[in-house]
Order: sequence, then C-alpha cells, then structure tokens
Amino acid sequence: MDACARILISGLVQGVFFRRGIADLARQLGITGWVRNLPDGGVEVVCEGDIGKLDRVIQFCRVGPSGARVRSVDVDWFDFKGEFRGFRITG
Repeated sequence: MDACARILISGLVQGVFFRRGIADLARQLGITGWVRNLPDGGVEVVCEGDIGKLDRVIQFCRVGPSGARVRSVDVDWFDFKGEFRGFRITG
C-alpha cells in the first residue's frame, strides 16, 4: 500500500549529514520526495511510496546519522498522489 508522509525532526539534526542520510536511504528504497533544513534548526521530509518502506525512513529519522541528537519526530500521513519524481535535497 502506498502513502505519503510528512516528517518533522527536531534536535541536533543540521550539520550532521542528516539530509544526505535520508536521501541515500530513500533512493535505495525507491521512495520519492524531498528533504530540507528548516529555519528553526529542524529537518522536514515529505516522501511517498510503499508504507513499509516509509516506515524504514521514519525509523532512520528517530536515530539519524552519527553525530545527530534527535529530540522528536512527528509524522503526518496523507493519501498517495504520485507527485514526485526521484528524491531530492532542497534548502
């Protein structure tokens, strides 16, 4: 089953290759969407694909790469729309 997730990650998550780690995993899993840094120091991810694979991305977000200190992860679920091509890092 396909779905779309918006993930907000807070803590020490910028400057530790968090976006790169998410992008690499998403591309490996065939997940589409994007990831970006937020002005408040957090990271936002919007991604679409198989719900089981999205769960793997969410699990990565709960831990992050070495050097990250994740404080919280909030996930909102939406209907799959198929609006993305590939996975990219923005902002």
